[in-house]
Amino acid sequence: MDGEYNCNIHDELDSILQDGSSEPRNLPLEYLRKITNNFADDRLLGEGGFGKVYKGVLQNGILVAVKKLDQLKVGIQERQFENEVYHLIRLKHPNIVRFIGYCYETRNECVQHNGKYIFAEMQQKLICLEYMPNGSLDRHLSDESSGHDWHTRYKIIKGICCGLHYLHEECQCQFSASIIHLDLKPANILLDDNMGPKVADFGLSRLFEDTKTHTCATFVSGSLGYMAPEYLIGRIVTTKADVYNLGVIIIEIITGSKVNIFSYSSPASWQDFVECVLGKWRSRLEGAPSETDCKQIKCCLKIGLDCIKFNREERPTSREIIEMLDRLEKHTLLYRQ
Repeated sequence: MDGEYNCNIHDELDSILQDGSSEPRNLPLEYLRKITNNFADDRLLGEGGFGKVYKGVLQNGILVAVKKLDQLKVGIQERQFENEVYHLIRLKHPNIVRFIGYCYETRNECVQHNGKYIFAEMQQKLICLEYMPNGSLDRHLSDESSGHDWHTRYKIIKGICCGLHYLHEECQCQFSASIIHLDLKPANILLDDNMGPKVADFGLSRLFEDTKTHTCATFVSGSLGYMAPEYLIGRIVTTKADVYNLGVIIIEIITGSKVNIFSYSSPASWQDFVECVLGKWRSRLEGAPSETDCKQIKCCLKIGLDCIKFNREERPTSREIIEMLDRLEKHTLLYRQ
């Protein structure tokens, strides 16, 4: 009976992966143990403050990722788990990681406490996601002289922008609000086998109604270096906080370097920075760079710098960013013809 039951789950998960309209499902803990070989160390893909991520192997050989939250941490992390499930279960977009299922089980386990064995109520919280063979973006960042070529980097930039635009505007028919990610960073951008990016980790995300100009967070949580100044200092939350994150990521993809916002305090310093980066790319392209590539690099750098402006009102919206990239691609196509 167990074999037939597990086979049915395998079939359902395969259907979810193949058919974007299929709904994620509740998964038994024992099933997730089985496909991860009891969460074996050799199946570990990564870990962070939330817990660990393991590789799961379905019966047909298809791979999935199983995120196992630390069961000893409660409170904020539990809210983040529920938050991620509530949002991911309705998000469907090529640049958003596909949500396959979840597990939330509570059981009494015999554990040692102060030298004695007692029964304690332990919560198991897990999320099952599509497997991304190229891992997270932070493992692929490198300077202009090495690493991925410009076309791959541009593909990643455009995909992240499309994913963010979906969260800010295109998913409003499902949520009657925008979704603000609030923790957009290279570690939370996953890459598929074709280097296509997918936004992941929605533990800090929140809904933002269009009728509001902004809202305030009760506490600040995120990653230093990526948090918008108004969020870090004043706990102000708007979609422009994500746009700031995006700007930092775009610049890091192009340069492979961490962004120091204080280095870009004036338009003159911005211009010097752009020319310096373009010069490095021209050197990589052996002195004969494609004119279209240079225009794309310059345009993307400008978008990135606009996104990290201190005044959030001066930052572009996700729609404006997509429109700029679309115009750039149209111009590129005409130039090549």
